[in-house]
Amino acid sequence: MSHNLLIGKVLVRGTASGTVLRTDTALSFWGGVNPSSGEIIDHHHPLKGQNVAGKILALPSGRGSCTGSSVLLELIFNDLAPAAIIFCEREEILTLGVVVAEQMFGQSLPVVQLEQVEFQRLNPNSVVHIDNGVITVHSNPQPSNRLQRLSDTPLTATNTMSLSLTPMDHDLLNGVHGRAAQAAMQVIIRMAQIQGADTLVSVTQAHIDGCVYNGPSSLVFAKQLVDWGAQVRVPTTLNSISVDQQRWQLQGVDPAFAVPASELGDAYIQMGAQLSFTCAPYLLDSAPALGEHIVWAESNAVVYANSVLGARTHKYADFLDICIALTARAPLSGCHLSAERLPAIAIVVEAPTNPDDSFWPLLGYHLGLLAVNDLPIIYGLNHTNPTSDNLKAFSAAFATTSSCAMFHLAGVTPEAESAHHYWESAAPAGPVQRVTRNELLNSWKQLNTATDSQVDIVCLGNPHFSLSECKLLADLCSGRRKHQRVSVYVTLGRSVYESAVNAGYINDLEQFGIEFITDTCWCMLGQPIIPASAQVLITNSGKYAHYAPGLVSKSIYFDSLANCVEAGCKGTHISGVPDWLQTE
Repeated sequence: MSHNLLIGKVLVRGTASGTVLRTDTALSFWGGVNPSSGEIIDHHHPLKGQNVAGKILALPSGRGSCTGSSVLLELIFNDLAPAAIIFCEREEILTLGVVVAEQMFGQSLPVVQLEQVEFQRLNPNSVVHIDNGVITVHSNPQPSNRLQRLSDTPLTATNTMSLSLTPMDHDLLNGVHGRAAQAAMQVIIRMAQIQGADTLVSVTQAHIDGCVYNGPSSLVFAKQLVDWGAQVRVPTTLNSISVDQQRWQLQGVDPAFAVPASELGDAYIQMGAQLSFTCAPYLLDSAPALGEHIVWAESNAVVYANSVLGARTHKYADFLDICIALTARAPLSGCHLSAERLPAIAIVVEAPTNPDDSFWPLLGYHLGLLAVNDLPIIYGLNHTNPTSDNLKAFSAAFATTSSCAMFHLAGVTPEAESAHHYWESAAPAGPVQRVTRNELLNSWKQLNTATDSQVDIVCLGNPHFSLSECKLLADLCSGRRKHQRVSVYVTLGRSVYESAVNAGYINDLEQFGIEFITDTCWCMLGQPIIPASAQVLITNSGKYAHYAPGLVSKSIYFDSLANCVEAGCKGTHISGVPDWLQTE
C-alpha cells in the first residue's frame, strides 16, 4: 500500500485513524453541526448533510460563533466527535473544546495544524493515521477503516516552561486559591501555549458565552466549577441563555430542555456573574473603554468591542471565558497586542446611494466571507455615518462568516486612522478586494432562501434589540396592527426591556401585536416559539438569516426593518431586491 507522510504542528496530542472528510471552507460548529447527531447542518456549507462522527475532519479553520467549543464538547460527550481534526490556519475555538474535554474530563482527540501546501495533499475520502503530528496518508483506502473512539486519558501536568508567570499566577496554578481557579489556570496555560503567548495579561471585566445550553456537557462543566468553589475575580456579565427564564413555562417550552438550560444560567450566577442575559453587552452601562483589556465571548460582542469601542479582547471560546474570569488573567496574544490589530487586507466598497438599514448586515456578511482569516481595513464608507445599531448589525453578520475578531472602517472606527497609516506606509503590499453592488446582490440572494411569499413569523433582535431600535420599531408600527396569522417576536435584554417599558415603547408595540422575549435570542429558539407548522420566517438580521435554515429547518427572508414590519402587517413578503441594490 502506497502512502505519504505529512508532518504537522501538534495542538492536542493523540492517535487516530479514519477516513478524511475535507473542506476548503471554514465551518462554525455552532449552527453548523448538530451536537446530537454529528450532522453538518449549515445550509450554506459545501459539506451540508455529511456527518463528522468518527471522521478525520480536515478544514482550514473554524469561524463564526464562540460556542463552537461547547458544541464540540457535547459531541465528545455523545461519542459523536471527529476521530481527529486537522486545520491549516491557527484555530482556537474548536481546539479549546478538546482541551477542556481533556483537562477536566479525561477525554481527548488529536488536533493537528498543517501548512497550506501539506493540507492540500489531503484527499477527501482517503484513509489516514495520525500519531501526534505525524500523518500517514494512504492512497488506497481499505474496505473498512479503523477508527479510534474516544477513551479516558490521564490528565497531564501543565508545562509552564515557555511562559513568564507572576507569583500570583503560580499561586493560582498551584491551587492556593482553590480547585476551580487551579483548573481554570491549567486551561489558560494550555491555550496560551497554543496561541504562542509568552505571558499573561490582567483583564478588567468578562462576558460569558458559555451559559448557552448545548446539552448536558455544558451543565456538567459549570456545576463542576461550582462544586469546586468557583468565584469570578472581575465584574462579569452573562450572554443570552437558551430560554427566557421568566416566561418559558407560559411559552410552553419543554421542561426537559428548559430546566437544565435555566440551571446553567443559575450556575454562572452562583459563580458571581451578573444576571444580564444579553448577547449585546455593549448596550449595558458596563461597556468597556478604549484600550481596556477585557475577556469577552459571543462573536458579535467581541467584534463590536474591538472594532467600535476600541477595547481589547481575543475572540474567546466558550469555557475559556469563564476560566479567565475566575483568574482575571488572559494569554497576552491576539487582539490584546497592538501588532495583531493591524490590517492584513484592504477592502474597497462601492457605496450604494441611499441604502436602507439592510445594507449594513448584508455588507458585514459579505465582507466576512472575503476576510475569513485576514483582519480588514474597509474603505469607501467614510461618508455613510453609520449608527451604533448599524455597526451592531454589521459586526454580528461579519462575525458569522469570518473568524476575525475585529475590523477597521475608515473614517468611522477609533483605530482606523492608525490602521490606514500602517497600510499606506508600513504594511507590505497586501491584497486589495473591491466589492461591487453586483457582488452584494449575490450575497443577498444567498441569505434569501424563501420562495413562498407567505410569511409566518417576523424574527427581530439578533443580536438583542437596543432602546433606539425599540423606538424606531414603535414609529414603524404606530397606528397599525399585525396580520392575525403572523407572529412577531422581539428578543432583547432585561435592562433594555425595562428602559423600553419606562419609555412607553413596549405598551405601544404590544398593541401592534408584538411579543417580547428576554434572556434568550433567536439562535437558541425553537419550538414552540417556532412551531412545526411555520414554514417561512423574515428577519433583518444577517446573522440569523445565515443560521436559521440549519438551526430550525425553515425558509427565510432577509430584509430591512421596515419591510419586516410590512410583512408582519400583510402576511406576505413582496418587496424583492431593494432599489439601492439594483444593478444595471
